[in-house]
Amino acid sequence: MVNDTAVRSERVLLWGVPAVALLTGLVWILGQGLTGVALLPDQGAAWYEWKLPEPTTWTRLSAWAGYAAHQIVSWGLIWYAQTRARTWTRGLKTVNVVAIGANLGFIALHEIQTQVFYDGLAQDVSIFSSQGSVVLLLVAVLLMENRRRGLVAGRPAPIPALVVDFVRRYHGYLFSWAIIYTFWYHPMVTTSGHLIGFFYMFLLLLQSSLFFTTAHTNRWWTISLELMVAVHGTLVAVMNSGPDGAWPRFLFGFLAVFVITQMHGLGLSARTRWLLLALWLAGASAVYWNRGLQHLHELLRVPLAEYLVLGVLVLLLWPLALLVRAVQDRRPESTDGNAPVAVTGKVPDDAI
Repeated sequence: MVNDTAVRSERVLLWGVPAVALLTGLVWILGQGLTGVALLPDQGAAWYEWKLPEPTTWTRLSAWAGYAAHQIVSWGLIWYAQTRARTWTRGLKTVNVVAIGANLGFIALHEIQTQVFYDGLAQDVSIFSSQGSVVLLLVAVLLMENRRRGLVAGRPAPIPALVVDFVRRYHGYLFSWAIIYTFWYHPMVTTSGHLIGFFYMFLLLLQSSLFFTTAHTNRWWTISLELMVAVHGTLVAVMNSGPDGAWPRFLFGFLAVFVITQMHGLGLSARTRWLLLALWLAGASAVYWNRGLQHLHELLRVPLAEYLVLGVLVLLLWPLALLVRAVQDRRPESTDGNAPVAVTGKVPDDAI
């Protein structure tokens, strides 16, 4: 199962994005039959409206069983790829094709589960857990990319190499959880915010299926996925609170992370980077001059939150990485050639 197929992984992106748009359209079409579900009124920021007022054992079991099966299969495929098909290739491996097929199958299963039982995981867990899982994914990317593109204006933060290599080695399991948990958190309903979110989740599921291929590390593809959160957050804020709502906080907040950190990994010229910074400053100045300069602090909320979580994540993972290294150091070296790369070995900077 380690041989390349004839399909270049980059070609998957060319038809994968339109396919994701088509999938999102199917969610909208099939969701038209869910309009008769009675929901409780909105009860505030911590309230998630799209869940049954009177859940049953079966509605809960259907969501959790579907999520658990999806998660176990995804983790199993990652483990297989890391132990049996870990060579980086330009073409798809059989395991990539299986991963794409499995994700499509579970998307279909979740659609059926929504049509029959409606509820997702939201019935039992907080909305902040779903939002937090996506933030954790984005912050982990900042950590992994610190060595290559730096954290502030191309300058790396003093994060121990052991921690960076640990996250690079095992990030697939964390990202898989964040994506699949968020996917099953929501029923597949047809509000504009849900549809944008499902489009984003489908893109991330596609990315998670392309492990150990060159498409998985294509910088323009990965930065597009990072920036999609700005699009999603801004549009949802506009839909929920209108043009006078909190959308600039999300738009200029996530774009602040882009100009501070993310754009420095794209190989852009200094002139281009200064131009992008100037455009961000001009846009933010125009919006907040109109809204009131007393709201300028909103620009700092997203970047400060991400960089703070990054620091906490490093502190939490450092002892874990040390423990894993200590355990690996005690093991005899494998002679079958299929053992995972040790966390003590340097993971290539483009192998994320």
